[in-house]
Amino acid sequence: MFQDERLLSIMKLLQKSHRISIEEICEHFDVSRDTARRDIVKLEEQGKIIRTRGAAILPSLSKDTPNYEERMLSEVPSKKMIGKQAASMIMDGDYLFVDNSTTVRHAMDYMSTKNNVVITNAIDTAGLLTQKEKIKIYLLGGMINNEQRFVYGSQAAGMLAKYHVDKTFIGSCGISLDGLTTPYEEEVSLIQEAMKRADKVIVLADHSKFEKRRFFCLAGFENIHTIITDKVPETAIKEKIEDHGVELIIAK
Repeated sequence: MFQDERLLSIMKLLQKSHRISIEEICEHFDVSRDTARRDIVKLEEQGKIIRTRGAAILPSLSKDTPNYEERMLSEVPSKKMIGKQAASMIMDGDYLFVDNSTTVRHAMDYMSTKNNVVITNAIDTAGLLTQKEKIKIYLLGGMINNEQRFVYGSQAAGMLAKYHVDKTFIGSCGISLDGLTTPYEEEVSLIQEAMKRADKVIVLADHSKFEKRRFFCLAGFENIHTIITDKVPETAIKEKIEDHGVELIIAK
């Protein structure tokens, strides 16, 4: 096996166990300790791991920021399953806020209720909703993040402060023991305002979002009511969710 292939395999193992020792690399790939050390050094140089004494761990801070089109292509089956589950929670006549999450967009695609009002800062989601009948759409105004295709800024937050909704549906780029995090500073104040303006806050997040931290804190578990995901989270986060009385729904 070439080093590049081995490095990819090591990263896959780390995604499952979050830590791998030099001895484990030697045993799993049948290589020498020197080769295993070189692999760890290479991964550290690439910024993919943190090297500890005799082992490698994944960084707790995730720094990758795929654009909107890339996000639409990731974890599609899981996102559709979560979106369908979320759509089943929407009733005729519900007033909603929905954010720019691609998983939330799938929920809007599955929505089949009538006489709903939807407030959003998501350009593409607003466009999708125009294809549905008997729905009123409020697209917030302000600055546009071109890569992520959402509206933000004081004007958008000011508009949102005038409304109150039954349910807010938001995604999350990272869910750790600290709660929800995001790499997009521009969206933080807007989503926090949306959470204040809802009777119920529902977070949609596929399994890849758990045990990830992003640079900006968005909300603690005390600020949300329901999390819909596709797999049961690791024990520590699951217990944290339960301790705060948050409903955890596993989409099927």
